[in-house]
Amino acid sequence: MKFQLAINLERNNPEVEMKKVMEHTLDMVKVADQGGFNIVWAAEHHGLEMNIAPNPFQILVWWAHHTERIRLGTAVAVAAYWNPIKLAGEAAFTDQLTDGRLEFGIGSGAYQREFDRMKPGLKQQDAHRYMQEMIPAVKSLWAGDYEHHGEFWSFPTTTSVPKPLQHPHPPVWIAARSPVTFDYAVSQGCNIISWPLARPFSEAELYKEQLDASLERNPNCKRPIFSLMRHTALYANSAGRDVAIEAVQRSMGQFENLFHNLGDVKLGFPKQIPVEDLLERHQYDTDVLEENLMFGSPKDVIEKLKLYEKLGVDEFVYLASMGLPHQNQKRSLELFCNHVIPEFQ
Repeated sequence: MKFQLAINLERNNPEVEMKKVMEHTLDMVKVADQGGFNIVWAAEHHGLEMNIAPNPFQILVWWAHHTERIRLGTAVAVAAYWNPIKLAGEAAFTDQLTDGRLEFGIGSGAYQREFDRMKPGLKQQDAHRYMQEMIPAVKSLWAGDYEHHGEFWSFPTTTSVPKPLQHPHPPVWIAARSPVTFDYAVSQGCNIISWPLARPFSEAELYKEQLDASLERNPNCKRPIFSLMRHTALYANSAGRDVAIEAVQRSMGQFENLFHNLGDVKLGFPKQIPVEDLLERHQYDTDVLEENLMFGSPKDVIEKLKLYEKLGVDEFVYLASMGLPHQNQKRSLELFCNHVIPEFQ
């Protein structure tokens, strides 16, 4: 099993300086680079202080200048917010600037709030159609001259300038949870990132079943890399546990606010929905969170990861961003690098 890091630049309150956020995030990426992580992912979000990422390609180029070997990915560029020509060119130039380290992740987008501002009139549940039109167009632009007449974009013959350094193109990843998206990823030769949120291990098993079913329906297609993401926090005592649980409860409360488009966001800071008011709130009980998420001592985390490895997860995505204090976040990552990764090498 290999390991990936997903990390956002996140501010939890207006008193936190952006400079401190940037320094901490870069420090985490450097630790992952030296600690044996395979990929680090930057998201795309707009107007949210908990996910500061207006252009993931800028973030990746920044990280590339401070790292040596770790690969650099977008998780994810939101298809509906881009023009295919611009997206192909931005991604290709990033691949050039990072010496061929780009992993190109694309997805539908998560928050209706963002669609209301970035693509007014588009419903989140329909956004996958933009992604499905975007991927073949970008690949064709990377390959050479191409004209496009689709449902959402139309343009005369043009090409990506520049072309990617990697040949024929950087690996393409899709964020997938539904059967239709698994089918599309398999048929298009795309790798997969799945996120079971705070749900139990059975949710990961469901995603693996969907992958297997997609491969059966597409017998001539290559098996993609299957990665699975979880909030992760390693700690040595009950005090560390309490801090991590409180942080993820707060983070998931903000996530549900955004996911259900409740509109309670002030100056980019989403209000936290109290745990007792969350949908499926039993999933956010302290003991349930510690069991379902990648929380615990290094020994606990190794045992959990072996279950995912046995299930058929190729790469585990360590989701670091959940409002955890910087010192706790860095200590957790160091424990993971020093004690967990060596068990799987």
